[in-house]
Amino acid sequence: MSHTSIRVLVLAASLALAGCTAMLPSSSAVSPSRFNSFEEAQAAVDKTVPYKTTLDDLKALGLDPHDSANVTVIPYPEIIARLAPYSGVALDALDPGVRDCILAQTQCKAYVYRFGRTDRQRDGNFFLDFLNIRRHTQISGWRFEGLVVVRDGVVLFRNTAGEPRLDATERNTNPLGPFQRYGESSDIFLR
Repeated sequence: MSHTSIRVLVLAASLALAGCTAMLPSSSAVSPSRFNSFEEAQAAVDKTVPYKTTLDDLKALGLDPHDSANVTVIPYPEIIARLAPYSGVALDALDPGVRDCILAQTQCKAYVYRFGRTDRQRDGNFFLDFLNIRRHTQISGWRFEGLVVVRDGVVLFRNTAGEPRLDATERNTNPLGPFQRYGESSDIFLR
């Protein structure tokens, strides 16, 4: 083979790979739960009724604090920091469940449930990505966090937070490609 033939072959292979986004890596991070979406997790926590819902009811809702994955038991001092962070707020001004938890002290337990799914899909030019010159990553999914406060096996208070819909683009540009450390130039754009 001549040098011209080899150059044409390399150029053709490079051009073929340049548009091949199927060869780019993707990843997924899942916090296991019985919930498939933010809305399902939100609905389960919303079904809890302060001073009525029991630990057995939580289990039936898929929120078993002792058997579910991704549940954090919050110690009493941290419960105070989360539920009543400002000492200047009168006890009477707090939610009744929060107030009763503070008065119960160590008899009160709090559980934080963290569920979600995050998918990362690289797109763009395979050749530029492979050489670490330009990488684009689409990030999608959801994250849920629910707080449930319990005393004597009965829910006193509940609250939720999170991101029902993650949609972001991460862009990394390294003009020197493989000669530059990955991630020195990175931007994340939320939609």
